[in-house]
Amino acid sequence: MICELTGMEVANASMYDGSTAVAEAVMMAVRVTGRSSVVIARSVHPEYREVLTTYAHHQNLPLSTCAFDDNGRLNLQELEKAITPDTACVLIQSPNFFGTIEDTTAVAEIAHKKGAMLVVSIAEAVSLGIVEPPRQADVIAMEAQSFGVPLGFGGPYCGVIATREKFVRQMPGRLAGQTTDRNGKRGFVLTLATREQHIRREKATSNICTNQALVALMVNIFMTIYGKVGLKELAKQNLAKTAYAVAQFSKHAKVLFSGAPRFNEFVVQTTEDPHAINSRILGHKIIGGLPVQKFYPELGNAALWCCTELTSRSAIDTAVGMVAESERSVKAGREETDLPTDVQRNVQEVTR
Repeated sequence: MICELTGMEVANASMYDGSTAVAEAVMMAVRVTGRSSVVIARSVHPEYREVLTTYAHHQNLPLSTCAFDDNGRLNLQELEKAITPDTACVLIQSPNFFGTIEDTTAVAEIAHKKGAMLVVSIAEAVSLGIVEPPRQADVIAMEAQSFGVPLGFGGPYCGVIATREKFVRQMPGRLAGQTTDRNGKRGFVLTLATREQHIRREKATSNICTNQALVALMVNIFMTIYGKVGLKELAKQNLAKTAYAVAQFSKHAKVLFSGAPRFNEFVVQTTEDPHAINSRILGHKIIGGLPVQKFYPELGNAALWCCTELTSRSAIDTAVGMVAESERSVKAGREETDLPTDVQRNVQEVTR
């Protein structure tokens, strides 16, 4: 089912989570190509990039980031310059951290032309219910948590790696295969296990590819119950609610990166600090957007918002109303400041 979803030929039994799956996929590309540097799109989840940086530190693996354009997508002109003869792979995420769908075909063409592999991270598996899978990729690293795995205090998660059959020998983790027993009944067997429990540590493809078998089973049940039609409907719900939310937010604030297709996330830039807005929204039992200034200082008072199938219209309207109120208050404050000093003093007296 993972292969059907991703457009790949083989998928392993599972990984620890989406972020470590990205790091494992990158190191796999290094082994396959024999090259020793990586180009990462700056639109990849910042925390995924931090995990990869930790992995790369003792691997002596140089990492370089590539900027995003006005649509929140990887800047293709910058990518052309960034890839060198030593680049093992280009890492992108789609939908990316801003919720924008990357132009995977164009990125793959540039990477492959220069002998580098393409690794695609998918942090939101539900998107594959409606978004064309990145078949041009060489390795796909995915987080499958949104397939029916409830979160509790930061976990559990379920990582996935899928790739082409020709790269299977460099694939981390365990590979399960279908066979028949002596009575001709269908059975499953461990076909490939290249982690350190099974072979010498120095020859292992991974030393930390913890298998989330129980969580992967939950994901499996979820996909089986929903099926192709159900997953598509689930994705449509995400898409429709996000489209409605974007339309409403854009009436009162600036929605960034609106020139490219998106899935269920979008970035809203406000005049007021989003932390302050969120504290008021929380009073309505709604979690506001994630402030992104920590990761992208140049975006200022911007926050990453998300709608899923569980988001109600009333919740969207309440959040939009709070943002609209914030913008009106800031604007009124500015207008008052623009008044002559004696008029300001008079307004303050009347207000008191």
